[in-house]
Amino acid sequence: MSSSAGPSRTGAVAGLARPSAAEIVQGLRKHLQPLFAHPSDYDRLLTAIGTARFVLLGEASHGTREFYRERIEITQRLILERHIDAVALEADWPDAWRVHRYVSGHSDDGSAAQALGGFERFPAWMWRNTEVAAFVQWLRNHNLSSGSQVGIYGLDLYSLFRSMQQVLDYLERIDPAAAQQARARYACFDHAREDSQTYGLRASSGLSRSCEDEVVSQLSDLMQRSVEGQAPCDELFHARQNARLVRNAEAYYRSLFGGRVSSWNLRDKHMMETVQALERHLQRPGRPARLAIWAHNSHLGDAEATDMAEHGQWNLGQLLRQRYGQEVFTVGMSTYSGTVTAARDWDEPAQRRQVRPGLAGSWEDLLHQAEVDRFLVLLRGNEALQKLASAARLQRAIGVVYRPETERQSHYVMARLAQQFDALLHIDHSHALEPLDKGPAWVNGEVPETYPSGL
Repeated sequence: MSSSAGPSRTGAVAGLARPSAAEIVQGLRKHLQPLFAHPSDYDRLLTAIGTARFVLLGEASHGTREFYRERIEITQRLILERHIDAVALEADWPDAWRVHRYVSGHSDDGSAAQALGGFERFPAWMWRNTEVAAFVQWLRNHNLSSGSQVGIYGLDLYSLFRSMQQVLDYLERIDPAAAQQARARYACFDHAREDSQTYGLRASSGLSRSCEDEVVSQLSDLMQRSVEGQAPCDELFHARQNARLVRNAEAYYRSLFGGRVSSWNLRDKHMMETVQALERHLQRPGRPARLAIWAHNSHLGDAEATDMAEHGQWNLGQLLRQRYGQEVFTVGMSTYSGTVTAARDWDEPAQRRQVRPGLAGSWEDLLHQAEVDRFLVLLRGNEALQKLASAARLQRAIGVVYRPETERQSHYVMARLAQQFDALLHIDHSHALEPLDKGPAWVNGEVPETYPSGL
């Protein structure tokens, strides 16, 4: 992967002392842009994005309503004014493909909620929620009324067995003999009984042999296959992506039992491969593809600007910057307090959880001290803010699980804001995302948290 020069990712500015919290807050107040829920809110952001081909729209949690709403508003403007070709999600490929078919007018689903029905695996609320459903319907209406073909695609790799079935379904339609060969190869996984982690544990511990050779061979066969008969090019692309996912997921699930760094890096490398495959698939003569990418800050903010790098981890945002330089524009998001949709532990029901105020001295705390409810900070090209925001401070990251009782250890990293993002959107008090499938745990909510501060 080439390394074209991108934005500087050095640490504190040479020769300058670390700015105090008070200096940072004062500087933020001078340079922030308040947001008023007005159509012109993102005019300056769109100008800063310019002709960037990859617009990365992050989030500090997987369950904050405002993050989804603002990301949708920015994306709608990118579609209407920058003519982007696709929205790529931190979601599994087969589930997102069903949504893609709906927004493209090629689906039997009768509504956006139905099209999102493939998202059954925990955490379903990430994509089966009221905000995404409204955007999916908007995008379908836009495509059908304008003749556009803006698609929705998934970047993640958790759908090991569903993607195998997608490959088999495609081959059954166009080449039954090739389908029989693929089925024989994928039979290597039969002992796992469609449990990805069982496969990874048995293969990594030597209890069962690895299926690496089989999945590599199957992907190679599909990559060499040309479009045949009446099968649309999109269908072959879909099959190839599923085969690529199977290959990468096989390695990912084996790596889960060998160390967190390896599995994290494999996952984000797969996301990068998928973005590049989309870029090639969607480009037209004289017109390179343009994508909006929705994922967590931890995937999109440059990992070299955080302590992830000290542990040998990279992420999608870093890989994209290294490959495409200034053609990448990254928008991070943050919040100080409020509520969030998250689980207490993996695979547990979604709840409306109380978000504790940001820790003293953290970026969330300093942004809160600016005393503006909603604002945007443009970091790229702003020398004054670059100097103020180049030192490492704590930054919060809430995923699908929220553990306030161990918040410092579970949800904070050290980050140099000016190198991590090109712009930052801050919502001081935010609210929980509303799932389409609200169970009693979410409806009833959570009593205000009573953990002592400083944990």
